[in-house]
Amino acid sequence: MYEKDGEKYFVVDGHTHFWDASPANWVPGQEQYAKGWIECFHAYQGLGPPETHWSIEDFQKYSEERMMKDLFEDGHVDVAIFQPTNLKQWYTEGFNTTEKNAALAAKHPGRFVVNTSWDPRAGDDGLRELEEAVERYGCKGAKLYTAEWRGESRGWNLKTPEAARYLEKCQELGVRNIHVHKGPTIWPLDKDAFDVSDVDFAATNFPELNFIVEHVGLPRIEDFCFMATQEPNVYAGLAVVVGGLMHARPRFFAKVMGELMFWLGEDKLIFGADYAIWEPRWQVEGFVDWNMPTGEEFSDYGQLSLTAKKKILGLNAARLYDLEVPEGLGLAADPEDSATLTETVTV
Repeated sequence: MYEKDGEKYFVVDGHTHFWDASPANWVPGQEQYAKGWIECFHAYQGLGPPETHWSIEDFQKYSEERMMKDLFEDGHVDVAIFQPTNLKQWYTEGFNTTEKNAALAAKHPGRFVVNTSWDPRAGDDGLRELEEAVERYGCKGAKLYTAEWRGESRGWNLKTPEAARYLEKCQELGVRNIHVHKGPTIWPLDKDAFDVSDVDFAATNFPELNFIVEHVGLPRIEDFCFMATQEPNVYAGLAVVVGGLMHARPRFFAKVMGELMFWLGEDKLIFGADYAIWEPRWQVEGFVDWNMPTGEEFSDYGQLSLTAKKKILGLNAARLYDLEVPEGLGLAADPEDSATLTETVTV
């Protein structure tokens, strides 16, 4: 829990990872891609405050102890949601897998939500693996990486019949939160494979599922906003928006937040620190302190209220994942909203 000026915030980090990109995990013959991927991630970390930068060696593989400290002791996070990214074409044991995440979550009950992942190119075998993961870990969400390489294939999209089979299976299994990476590319993946148009198609066809567009489609912020405003089940995942822009590009950050608030509103924005690219502490503290700049350039945008910040930092994600919000951390100023957000059950 984070407290500032007498206000308490329930913080849900909606986008976190526990990865291994060390050289020992690089697939022989794929070293240039495994190395380039993690170096590109590391370069993004440079967008945060200088005192938060890690060495490349620390960044490639970090310890459980460091992660727990960075998130829960120092980072003000109450619950973190694991978003797996397999990349087994480049990393022997996978980059950031459901299994590894779940093992860590089992050691720290109540701290993590374990999401799984799927790829429609895996066919029937992949559907069985999805069922097994949900049965074993109780997953309520899945992370999709439409630009991931698989053999000769360099991406897929949600418009295909193969993807529809998996979305139907998610509905059947109760995996209702579909997190789709649609943001800045990471070398060597193809930027076009992160286009947001397939989310529009899938969200219309599967209204019972929630589609959380991670990284809000950046740099396609206008395409995302105009799509998401018409789809009631599309949400904005703010990983990269806060970590990548709030410190390094403050004016652009204000514009992105202004557009998101105008088109989507405070109920559809989900905070994510994107650990370990960025640590959550400076993001949580900075976001709580942040106000929309004044002046003609920002005159179209309104200020974020205290209620909006509380929703974005944790209460919106708590609603999607049925997380129990501790007493006193809901929206006491608005009894109707508070009841909606706190009458949930523990994951």
